[in-house]
Amino acid sequence: MQRLYDFLRRHPMWVDSFWAVLLLGISVLGGSVTEEAQGAELPAVTFPIMILLSLVVALRRRMPEKMLILALLLGLVQLIADTGTLPANFAFLVIIYTVAADGARWASRIALTAGLCAAPVSQMRWPADQGVGSSIAIVVFQTVPFALAWVLGDSVRTRRAYLSQLEERADRLEREREAQSKVAVAAERARIARELHDVVAHNVSVMVVQADGAAYVLDTAPDQAKKALETISGTGRQALAEMRRLLGVLRTGEHQESGEYVPQPDVDQLDDLIEEVRTAGLPVDYKIEGTPRPLPSGVELTAYRIVQEALTNTRKHGGPNVGASVRLVYFDDGLGLLVEDDGKGAPHELYEDGGIDGRGHGLIGMRERVGMVGGTLDAGPRPGGGFRISALLPLKPAN
Repeated sequence: MQRLYDFLRRHPMWVDSFWAVLLLGISVLGGSVTEEAQGAELPAVTFPIMILLSLVVALRRRMPEKMLILALLLGLVQLIADTGTLPANFAFLVIIYTVAADGARWASRIALTAGLCAAPVSQMRWPADQGVGSSIAIVVFQTVPFALAWVLGDSVRTRRAYLSQLEERADRLEREREAQSKVAVAAERARIARELHDVVAHNVSVMVVQADGAAYVLDTAPDQAKKALETISGTGRQALAEMRRLLGVLRTGEHQESGEYVPQPDVDQLDDLIEEVRTAGLPVDYKIEGTPRPLPSGVELTAYRIVQEALTNTRKHGGPNVGASVRLVYFDDGLGLLVEDDGKGAPHELYEDGGIDGRGHGLIGMRERVGMVGGTLDAGPRPGGGFRISALLPLKPAN
C-alpha cells in the first residue's frame, strides 16, 4: 500500500487523469439523462465541452495557467451555445483551486474574479422562475463554492511558501554554523600554535644561551668539542628564526611583542588555578594520583588549559550550588584528566559557544588541543546530572 501511495505521489498526473475520466463519465451520463428528461437534444458542442473540461482536470498541475484560459473559453462557449449547467462544470472549481495554489499570481487573480462572476452570469443567462429573492439566494449559494476553492488554494500556497522559508532558513543556519565551527577551529589552532611556539621558543632560547656560554668557556677543550658546541648554537638560532618566520602570520594584527619568552602554564600551576576558582565561589575537590614526573611542555600546557576550560564552563553553565572535582592521574604511559561537576548540566551546544578567552569554542578547543599531543577526549553529561570531561594524554619519559 505504501508503494502505491509513493508511486501516486511521484505521478500526480495519473491521479488527475483518473478523476478526469470519472468526471467525463458522470458528465456523459448526466447529459443523457438531461436529454431524456427534456425530450430534446443538447447542442452539438456539449460533448466536446465535456471532453475538454475533463482535459482541464487531467492537465491542471502540468499547465495551470493554460488550463484556466481553456476553462474560461469553454465557459463562454457554454453561454453562447446555451448548453445550460453541466456536471463537467465541476472542473471550474478544480482549476480555480489549482491556480490559486500553484499558478502565477495574475492567473490566481483572474481565477478569483471569474469564480465570483460565474454564478451571477449563469443566473442572468439561465434565470430561475422563483423570483428575485430566490435568484439572489441561488447566486450566493453558487458563489460560495468558488470562493472557498480559491481561499483553500491560496492557503495551500501560503503554507508552502512558509515551509519553504523555514527550510531555507534552517539550511542557512546550518551553513552558518558549519562556517563558524571552521572559523573557531582555525582560531583555536592559531592560538594553540602561538602558545606552543612560546613554549618551544623559550626552551630553544635557553639552549642557545647555554651553547654560547659553553663555546666561550671551553677554549682549552679540543677543537672538535668547540666546533660541536658552535654547531648546536647555530642550529638553535636557525630553528628559532625559522619558527618565527613560519608562525609569524599567526600573529598578524597583534601587538608587537618583546623578545622575552615566558613559559606557559603547566600542571604545577593547577593549584593556583583551582584556588582562584574556589575564591570565585566554586568548590573544587582536587586530587593527584600516581607519581608525578616531568612532562613534555605541550602536554603540561594542554592539561592546564583543559582543566581551566572545564572549570570555566562549570561556572558558566553549572547553575547555583554546583561543585566540581578534578583528578590528575599519572599512568605509566599517559596522563589522565577527569573533571566533573554536579550541576544542572548545560546542553552540548553551550560548551561549543565560548572558550576561556572568548575566542575558542569550548569542546572544539579541547579536542584540538588533545589532538595536537595525540591524546583522546571524552565529554558528555554524567549519569544523575552534571557534566564530565575526561582526557588521556600520552607521555614520553623525560631524559
